[in-house]
Amino acid sequence: MPRNILVIGAGIGGLTAAALLAKSGEHVTLLEASSELGGCAGKFKRHKFLFPAGATLGMGLEKGGIHERVFRFLGKPLPLEPLDNVMEMIHPDHTFVFLKEREKHVDNIVRHFPEAETNIRSFYREIYSTASTVRTLMGPLPALPPATAKEWAALAAAIRPVHAKLLPHFNKTLGDCLGRHGLGGLKAFRHMLDGLLIDSMQTGSEEVSYLLAAVALDIYHEGAYYVPGGLYRFAEIMGESLKENGGALKKRRTVVKLARSEGSWIAIDHRGNSYEADAVIFNAPIHLLPGMLSKDLANLLKKPLLQGASTETWTTLTLYIAVDSSKLSAQLPPFRQISTGSGMAEGGHFFMSASRPGDLLRAPAGFQTITVSTHSKAHHWDSAEKYKAARRALSARMLDAIEQHVPGFRDAIVHLEKGAPKAWERFTGRPNGYVGGFPQTLDSALFNSISHRSGISGLYVCGDHIFPGGGTIGAAASGIHAARSAVSKRLV
Repeated sequence: MPRNILVIGAGIGGLTAAALLAKSGEHVTLLEASSELGGCAGKFKRHKFLFPAGATLGMGLEKGGIHERVFRFLGKPLPLEPLDNVMEMIHPDHTFVFLKEREKHVDNIVRHFPEAETNIRSFYREIYSTASTVRTLMGPLPALPPATAKEWAALAAAIRPVHAKLLPHFNKTLGDCLGRHGLGGLKAFRHMLDGLLIDSMQTGSEEVSYLLAAVALDIYHEGAYYVPGGLYRFAEIMGESLKENGGALKKRRTVVKLARSEGSWIAIDHRGNSYEADAVIFNAPIHLLPGMLSKDLANLLKKPLLQGASTETWTTLTLYIAVDSSKLSAQLPPFRQISTGSGMAEGGHFFMSASRPGDLLRAPAGFQTITVSTHSKAHHWDSAEKYKAARRALSARMLDAIEQHVPGFRDAIVHLEKGAPKAWERFTGRPNGYVGGFPQTLDSALFNSISHRSGISGLYVCGDHIFPGGGTIGAAASGIHAARSAVSKRLV
C-alpha cells in the first residue's frame, strides 16, 4: 500500500527523494519555501540574463554516477559530453589545467614540478587506486554511520576483501598521504590541491579525510560536465518527474511547525495550511529543525544532528556578472579557479564559472553570464558595519584578480550584483547564509557524519549537512538514503 510522504525543501536532496518515491508509487507532497527549485543549485533571472545561484559544474552524470542513476530510474536521461579540459587553475606561480584523462593530467602536473616527478607520480597512483576502491561502494551505496541492524547488514554485504586496504586510512588526512610521499613541503603543489578541496570538501589538505579527498581529487576524471542553462536543470527534471508520477509540488510554502499526532506527522506552513503524512523527509536547513519541533520532540533528535544544528559553516560572497563578450580579447572558459596566494577564503581563492557562447538559456548571443564565489567566515558579516566593509573589500579583491588575468574585464561588465550572506539567507532560507555543508574533516566525515535518520521515528533528513556531504552528488546521495529508509525500498 502506498505511503504518504511529505518532503520539506526542494533542494537537490529533497527533489531526489521526492522524485524517486513518486516514481516508485508512493504518494508524495513536496513543499518549497521559495518560488524556485534547486536551493543552492537554483537560478534567478535579471533582465535578459539567467544566473545559476551557486553550483555550476556538473558531476555524477557519468555511467553509474549518482545523478545518472537517478535520471535513468526516472526515465529521464540527461545525455551530455564530459569536458576534456575540466577547469583552469590560476595560482601565483603556476597555471594548471585539470584534464579529464588521468595519465595526461599527471604528466601536465609533473611539468610544473620536474624535481618532484617521482613523488608526484607515486602520490597520484595511490590516490587513483584508493578512489577506485572506494568507488566500488558507490553501487550499493551503504549509509553511514549505520543506525539500524539493516544498515549494518547492508554495509557488511557491501564490504569485499579489497576494502581491507582502506582500513589503515580511516583516521588519516590527505596531509598524512602527502607526507608519506615527501610532498608535504611542496607548497605550490599543495596549494593547488587545497584549491580543489576547498571547493568540494570545504577544507584543505591538512585536515580533510584522506578517503574522501581521494574520491574528490579523482572524481573530475570520471566526468565533469557543462550543463546548458545550469544545474537548475537537475531540479526541473526531477520536479517534472514528481508531478508526472502523481506527486504534488507546492512552492512558496514555508513550514513553520512539525508535530506528531497518533502515529502520523503533521506539518503546518506559514499560511496555516496543514499536511498529514506517514513520514517526513526534511531537506530544509538543519539549523531550523529544532525550532520547528516541540521541546519534547527536539530532545529526541540525535546528538550529532543537534550539535550540527548549532554549528556555523562557511558563508560566501557571490558576484553575478554579465559581460559583453565583444569587449574581451577572448571568450571566458566555462570553469576557472583563481588563487592569489592569500589563503583559501576571503577573496584569496575563488571559483569562476561562465556561460558558454551559444548557451542562449543563460545569455543572448554576444554575452556571457558569470558567477564568482569565495568562501568567507561568518564573523566577518555579523554587524552592519562589518557586513558593508566585507562586501566591498571582497568584491574589489576578486574583480582586481580577474582584471589581472582578463584585461578589460571591468569595462566589459553590463550587469553586476552581489550575493552576500543575507541574500543567501533570503534565497535559500539558510540562517546566516551558511552554504556548502560541514568541512569533511576526520571529526565530521564517514562514521562521524550526521545520519539521515533523525532519531525520531518517521523523520529523515537530507542535504549537504548530511552524509555523504556537500555538492549536488552528496545532497542527492543523502536524498536516496532518506527515500530508501522512508519506504524500506532500495530504489536505486
